[in-house]
Amino acid sequence: MITKQEQQLLSILRSNARASISDLARVLNLSRSTVQNRMTKLEQSGVIKGYAVQYGSEYQDNLVSSHVSIKVRQKLTAKTNAELRQVSEVSELYAISGEYDLIAIVQAESLEQLSHILDNIGNLEGVERTNSSVILETKFKR
Repeated sequence: MITKQEQQLLSILRSNARASISDLARVLNLSRSTVQNRMTKLEQSGVIKGYAVQYGSEYQDNLVSSHVSIKVRQKLTAKTNAELRQVSEVSELYAISGEYDLIAIVQAESLEQLSHILDNIGNLEGVERTNSSVILETKFKR
């Protein structure tokens, strides 16, 4: 169970994971050592798994994103998941219910690159079929 202050800390880090300990301490009205200790506790307990790069709008706006539904041969699910993890353009992968088994979020620098990535995904051992939808516009993202 995390405290209310730890929830506030997580909220600040979610919007800016590069915030300094000093800035976090000032916003939370805590000492720097207290903030550092809480961050260490959250990391060691697995609440904070890591820190990630968020693309700026200038770069993000030029990417082509797609949701790729993937049907996988059941006996090859683990292998297929491992292979998809190696595709750097796959930013997220979800197991889902329904006709397809997985949804991958793919980001490419052009439609041509996206086409090649989709071909590569479709050719992975264990992938039976795919269905992709290009994202035209992001209405909002939290």
